[in-house]
Amino acid sequence: MRNQKEVTWSPLFKEAVSRDFESFHECLDQDKRIALHDVAGSKVHAEMLARAGILTAEDNAQIQAGLDKVAEEMRSGAFEWKTELEDVHTNVEDRLIALIGDAGKKLHTARSRNDQVATDIRLYAREQLDLLAGDLKTLIGAFVDLAEKHADAIMPGFTHLQVAQPVTFGHHLMAYVEMFLRDLDRVGAARERLNISPLGAAALAGTGYPIDPEYSASKLGFSTSFANSLDAVSDRDYVVDVCSAGSIIMGHLSRFSEEVILWCTPMFGFIEVGDQFCTGSSIMPQKRNPDLAELVRGKAARVMGNLAFSAALMKSQPLAFNKDQQESKPPLTDTLETVRAAVSVTAQMIPTITVKHARMLAAATQGYSTATDLADYLVRAGVPFRDAHHAVAAIVGAARDKALPTLSELSLAEMQAFAPGLREDVFEVLTVEGSVASRDHKGGTAPRRVRQAIETVRRAIA
Repeated sequence: MRNQKEVTWSPLFKEAVSRDFESFHECLDQDKRIALHDVAGSKVHAEMLARAGILTAEDNAQIQAGLDKVAEEMRSGAFEWKTELEDVHTNVEDRLIALIGDAGKKLHTARSRNDQVATDIRLYAREQLDLLAGDLKTLIGAFVDLAEKHADAIMPGFTHLQVAQPVTFGHHLMAYVEMFLRDLDRVGAARERLNISPLGAAALAGTGYPIDPEYSASKLGFSTSFANSLDAVSDRDYVVDVCSAGSIIMGHLSRFSEEVILWCTPMFGFIEVGDQFCTGSSIMPQKRNPDLAELVRGKAARVMGNLAFSAALMKSQPLAFNKDQQESKPPLTDTLETVRAAVSVTAQMIPTITVKHARMLAAATQGYSTATDLADYLVRAGVPFRDAHHAVAAIVGAARDKALPTLSELSLAEMQAFAPGLREDVFEVLTVEGSVASRDHKGGTAPRRVRQAIETVRRAIA
């Protein structure tokens, strides 16, 4: 058996932590992500203590220099992480004391690991959300570029995965742009809600020292400081908030990935993804699998699991801090890292997409996709829409009975048997090109409107 540690928590404890509990307890793999934020928060805390006269200027100077050295060691990889010290906070303090002596022991005055870790996590999450916002803008830009290139390309629009009406490929892509613009707003809202400093709340009740939480908040870039010390140390709503935003982003990426997977199949054959984002088969030489899209679709489930976990974690915790909250770090870090990676790699894949216009156009003519245009023609001729709908359904039935692939292959007389008001010019509205061009209003699929939407988005993300 391994000998227990020589040092216990404090003289209150007669025995050291067991080896298994020490292993179960430590969280350095997660904490390394927030290490530099811990140093930054500690530097500001020391400055605040000095301004309040709690630390001397000399102590503060030593602490600042020592923490700079700690950060330098972390960046270079020279910092020695000690698992027996459990977390990043104790590791930083231990190294600081080793570097500067007794002055380092004064750093934790008017502070607890409870407000310290809450501050560090918020700083980490804020940084990652800012990076994610940039990633989303890059993704949106990639979609917009592809949409502009194919603003005139006609494809079938679907409902229930059945051919519904013709649309342009550019319009279809711009639907995803709208989703990701909403995601950009969600990321910004999550950032705004978490941008409140807990530093100064101490363990749970605040502190008896004459501290200045607003100074610390300002120096760390927070919009304000905490209003309630109990809430400050126990709040993990922002973790659920970030996981929620991440889940919705991954849901949108997964929807697009599903379409990429379908469109790459021979049954659709609408697009081809670049080789660098596909793999082959170990047994079937002909296979060309869009594995990136499949992985994104799979990772969406994992991120959604993080949301469920983070929400469930907090549901029964009494005020204030509980050790359970250590478990809020993995879903947060995994969500941010997974979502950022998925957004980034999808943005890289999009420019490699080859669009097969002829195949899309041919598919758009199937399934009687211009039937609604025929009903609209009758409405413009004075037929009530519900009567027009009924008449066109009968015309579609006649075409189906004759196994004709399009309505335009019926003769005028055959259509007039169900809708006497039809004239020779009806064939102009039965083309997919005419159908798409007629949707010439804000938000419509007409190429002119798609290009207008593209310019609006370009200005929004500039």
